[in-house]
Amino acid sequence: PWPAEAREQLVTLLGSGRPTVDVWEALEAEGLITQLLPDWERVRCRPQRNAVHLWTVDRHLIETAVRASEFTRRVHRPDLLLVAALLHDIGKGWPGDHSVAGEIIAKDVAARIGFDRDDVAVLATLVRHHLLLVETATRRDLEDPATVRSVAEAVGSQGTLELLHALTEADALATGPAAWSSWRASLVADLVKRVAAVLSGDAPDEFEADAEAPTAEQERLAIEAFRTGSPVLALRAQTEPPGENEEKSSGEPEPLGVELLIAVPDRPGLLPAVAGVLAVHRLSVRTAELRALELPDAVEGSVLLLNWRVAAEYGSLPQAARLRADLVRALDGSLDIASRLAERDAAYPRRRGVVAPPPRVTVAPAASRHATVIEVRAQDAPGLLFRIGRALEDAEVRVRSAHVSTLGANAVDAFYVTGAKGAPLPGEEAATVARSLEEALRG
Repeated sequence: PWPAEAREQLVTLLGSGRPTVDVWEALEAEGLITQLLPDWERVRCRPQRNAVHLWTVDRHLIETAVRASEFTRRVHRPDLLLVAALLHDIGKGWPGDHSVAGEIIAKDVAARIGFDRDDVAVLATLVRHHLLLVETATRRDLEDPATVRSVAEAVGSQGTLELLHALTEADALATGPAAWSSWRASLVADLVKRVAAVLSGDAPDEFEADAEAPTAEQERLAIEAFRTGSPVLALRAQTEPPGENEEKSSGEPEPLGVELLIAVPDRPGLLPAVAGVLAVHRLSVRTAELRALELPDAVEGSVLLLNWRVAAEYGSLPQAARLRADLVRALDGSLDIASRLAERDAAYPRRRGVVAPPPRVTVAPAASRHATVIEVRAQDAPGLLFRIGRALEDAEVRVRSAHVSTLGANAVDAFYVTGAKGAPLPGEEAATVARSLEEALRG
């Protein structure tokens, strides 16, 4: 093992901020880095597989350490944060899952540079699960107890969770502008808060995903939708005050998107109709939740409440009245969404020689006790959510919630679906739905 002074000097270098890059490159030029860390050779000048990344693997690791140096006041063990930043993608030089390979390498490196057994275990956990928070927050239902419990089990302790939160943000900021936003930060922070409650024992004894009581606004919209027999919409901007680590020139809140509430009597084709109207109006969907809302005793009946978070691709948001009018037309068939989207797609210029990988649809194993989770990985395109919704309608499954994540040209979406009676799909039926959805997207 390295002497303690050498390890402290490495941590000091990693925590020096932007000047670290020049010093590291000077050491690289003399061939010293691979003598100190032989595993570095496999990632040196290695290109990234995902175009979201701005840097080669080795430079990304240093950039992550630079970003992590800004968060050292947020964690109880800044040395572990900085070393985890340096090593989190070290497994990309090996075959297979880079997080799994990286965990093995991190254990070896951490022991060689003199960390004790407990610290080695923490570093290995950070490297193994460095994508856990952002992937879970953007692709899973945070209201589902299975989601939070699985993260708590993987992380293990409050201290590791604190370090993983900081590493997640540093990694994303060092990746590129498409990898981090106020919206992603808010989702990750929400997940961390829920996991911390479980780890500290402050979570309710019965941590179940019971539906919360509807708000007064939701109830009002539902009653109006039931009374009129047609959709009722409400738009509300969502903002987040600047955090202590965000560099803001003013104290103005930063927009997280717009919450779109839709209440409508339940009927077939509702999900693709709403998704299609939003696509026609150039609104990108970030999350979508659907729930059946029972009306008060004075009003017998139920409606479907859709809670979407959307953002305008260009310009400002359309008026709620225009969205409602088009949704009514989409539901009665007078608005041909498929044709409108096809016309727009045909007008897009094509890049020659660029062939996107085919879409892939899988069933996430044991992701929820209350629904079957179907993951879709595909090339992002206008109307993708509309096509997915239509295929799921054809498969006669009910969508409970949707979690949309887009990185560059790639969309990774998760759909919580149930059968007609509200139960998760049996294994073979879930696999059949996944296959049919993949075929529909490839067609």
